[in-house]
Amino acid sequence: MDITGYIITAVGGYLLGSIPTGYLVAKTRGVDIRTVGSKNMGATNVFRTLGKGPGILVLFVDAAKGFIACFCAADWLLAVFNISNPDPQINHLVGGIAAVLGHNYTCWLNFKGGKGIATTTGVFLALAPVGVGIAIVVWIVAFVATRYVSIASILAAVTLPLAVWFTQESKAIRTIAIILGLLAIIKHRANIQRLMNGTENRINFKKTEGAK
Repeated sequence: MDITGYIITAVGGYLLGSIPTGYLVAKTRGVDIRTVGSKNMGATNVFRTLGKGPGILVLFVDAAKGFIACFCAADWLLAVFNISNPDPQINHLVGGIAAVLGHNYTCWLNFKGGKGIATTTGVFLALAPVGVGIAIVVWIVAFVATRYVSIASILAAVTLPLAVWFTQESKAIRTIAIILGLLAIIKHRANIQRLMNGTENRINFKKTEGAK
């Protein structure tokens, strides 16, 4: 089997995912997001540090990276190079996985990145919208109940593979949902430790609005 197309998709997906959105948005405000708050480059730290506007922008763009890499870029790249793959679904999965890895381990910042929740959401919005919709509902309920983004994200990461398993027949999509869910949980290990120590920060909307 010719894997040239998959390699091109993987490289393109990785480079798209590796765009450090949170870092770049914070830099426009004169802030190195890696040195403030939780020192993470994801939307939550941007929200806490710079406010709702920048935080929502980072959230949207990080999700779009996953969606585009999976649903659009994978096909566009092969069209540009005039390459056809035997399994378009696998090609979409390759693009999505590569985007998440690019986001989590960006080559532009010493292979340190975010936790991949938004980018993974974008990937499964393209691949399994019903499953990701269920995970988003769980995220919202958990966040409203606890005000901990980390708890909401971890529960969503657990829910996603289960939701995909019951709403998708594709074994490949089910398997990738499990892998990316586990990766998201692993990336939250520092948050889990802070939760156990009672030092994890809640989102406080009044404080955020007052700081602006």
